[in-house]
Amino acid sequence: MTYCLALRLDEGLVFMADTRTNAGLDDVRAYRKLHVLRPAPDRVFVLQAAGSLATTHEVLDRIARDLAAGDGRESLASVAGLFEAGLYVGRLSREVAASHREALSASGSRGTATFILGGQIAGEPPDLLLIYAEGNYIRASRERPFLQIGESKYGRFVLEVAASAGADVPSAIRVALASMMTTARATLSVGPPYDVGVYLDGALDVSEFRIDAGSAQLAGLGEAWERLMCEAVGGLPDVAPVAAVPGPPDVPAGTR
Repeated sequence: MTYCLALRLDEGLVFMADTRTNAGLDDVRAYRKLHVLRPAPDRVFVLQAAGSLATTHEVLDRIARDLAAGDGRESLASVAGLFEAGLYVGRLSREVAASHREALSASGSRGTATFILGGQIAGEPPDLLLIYAEGNYIRASRERPFLQIGESKYGRFVLEVAASAGADVPSAIRVALASMMTTARATLSVGPPYDVGVYLDGALDVSEFRIDAGSAQLAGLGEAWERLMCEAVGGLPDVAPVAAVPGPPDVPAGTR
């Protein structure tokens, strides 16, 4: 499992992804799930993936093959808009899953993947799309300026409460990290290192950095998060005892 999220802000986009793909007492593996693609000078994309790692890798390989072909086929360098890029990635994902469906079905697996695609093509505003395994997509909105894939339920509340399209980038990174740490604390299927990408409107380039598992920065962030959560609980108003509600009257045995 994995957890990826992205936020659409007034000044750009923020992406965050964990790197855990297999969790267990003696089997924890890490793979990169945040991929920056620069197919042409007038565009940049960030692709995040959850689901079948094998499907994700083949989709990335097919994207690279189409970019290198130079024969006029559709690619991320030729699409006219971000929504067309989303449809293109969705089509590749469906084709990959379909090509392995028979073998995967025999082992009880679907082999599907979902993606978050974000970025900008010159002349368009930056945007975020969540691409389903079926190949269709939805957008982030100003009212709901975030998208999630993978193990999303544990970190959703933080985003719903704190994510805002008007937030600045440092605030958005803090919100994203709080959502990620909440998820990692709740399930072993999500964990560091965490990859972060920041895109500023019009830059046509993405700033990337990684928060490593053993870093002092992550330890300090975790300690601060736990302390602030405890302070928040301690600051809640007292709850007055509630009078007991009488139950239904006893019914003699054998009667209705």
